Amino acid sequence: MFVDELTVKVIAGKGGDGCTSFRREKYVAMGGPDGGNGGNGANIVFRANKGLKTLVDLKYMKIIKAHKGENGKGSNRQGKNAPDIVIDVPLGTTVTDLDTKELIADLVEDNAEVIVAKGGRGGRGNAVFKTHSDTAPRISELGEPGEEKTLKVELKVMADVGLIGFPSVGKSTILASISAARPKIASYHFTTLIPNLGVVKLKDNRSFIMADLPGLIEGAHTGVGLGIKFLKHASRTKVLVHVVDMGSSEGRSPIDDYLKIREEIKAFGGKLDTKKEIIVANKMDLPNANANLEKFKKEFSDKIIIPVSSVSNIGFDTLIETCADILDTTLEEVTESHITYKYRNEKPFTIVKDNDVWVIKGKEIEKLFKMTRFDEDEAVIRFAKKLKGMGVDQELEHLGAKPGDIVLICDYIFEFKF
Repeated sequence: MFVDELTVKVIAGKGGDGCTSFRREKYVAMGGPDGGNGGNGANIVFRANKGLKTLVDLKYMKIIKAHKGENGKGSNRQGKNAPDIVIDVPLGTTVTDLDTKELIADLVEDNAEVIVAKGGRGGRGNAVFKTHSDTAPRISELGEPGEEKTLKVELKVMADVGLIGFPSVGKSTILASISAARPKIASYHFTTLIPNLGVVKLKDNRSFIMADLPGLIEGAHTGVGLGIKFLKHASRTKVLVHVVDMGSSEGRSPIDDYLKIREEIKAFGGKLDTKKEIIVANKMDLPNANANLEKFKKEFSDKIIIPVSSVSNIGFDTLIETCADILDTTLEEVTESHITYKYRNEKPFTIVKDNDVWVIKGKEIEKLFKMTRFDEDEAVIRFAKKLKGMGVDQELEHLGAKPGDIVLICDYIFEFKF
């Protein structure tokens, strides 16, 4: 099964909880705090693997959840970090955060890895909170929650040359004629439902990868037929080989066919219409082919046009040599496996009034809340001080909050005191 697009939810591992503990030994008076830190939660990692050709292994993973870090223990014993979860994906895989619309990764090199969801930090044990003024702190942190994201994972085939054109113009036959690939070939539209790849080798030992891509129809850039699925695969290629049925075997005009496909490519965008192009005049063994070719050449005199026929076995050597020559002079696109970070100049929190309740939201505040042990008095005091230091109390007063008003953070109710 070929799968080239899916959505998956990833939940990285929560950090292990820190420990509140004191040294208790028979001959050690006034033993100090010795609570260890929790281990870090597991990251979720995607790794490019050139041996994979489809995202089918991910198709049935609706939710990927990583393990929690180990809790800290007494005697300053640190919790173990949880091992990362590594998911192999094919080369050419892109990962996008559906909530922020940011590109997280574009994996184009074998064994390249990217953390798509980062595990939470382990909570600190009470030994960390010891100070000169507080030698016996009764406070520790819970582990930080791991990142949760909904990801769009797409595969764009990695090929040097892409065969494009209307359905049934002979793309699959051309690929089979010049490589060892054996795509399904039949006389009905959309025989090719998935990209087929073939390695083309020349006599001078040059080689390149050619992709036979699903056929286009009008409206492809809006998703009609297999349009968008086709076009995203074509965006990876360096050279487009535009196959035209010059024999008009289905009664269409070769000139109109060519112009319609060019319109779809231009409408799709993404600089697809600026790629180097070779026009293949296919089915030259048919009766009308030569006359159509003469008209076509007059209309597009500035284009590279190569006549071929699989029946007569002509033109294929010229085609592959021309492809190789253009590839030799085409600069490699700067495409790296990477993570994209986007700087956000955002306030650390927002406060809105919902009826008579002040609702406070913000990543840092919510993280602080989830890492606070509210069954420890010192932890509660620290939480209140942190909120005040972030300016929450001042902002509440500025918005008109009065002592005794109800404040909501992560479904937990507080009473405002200023």
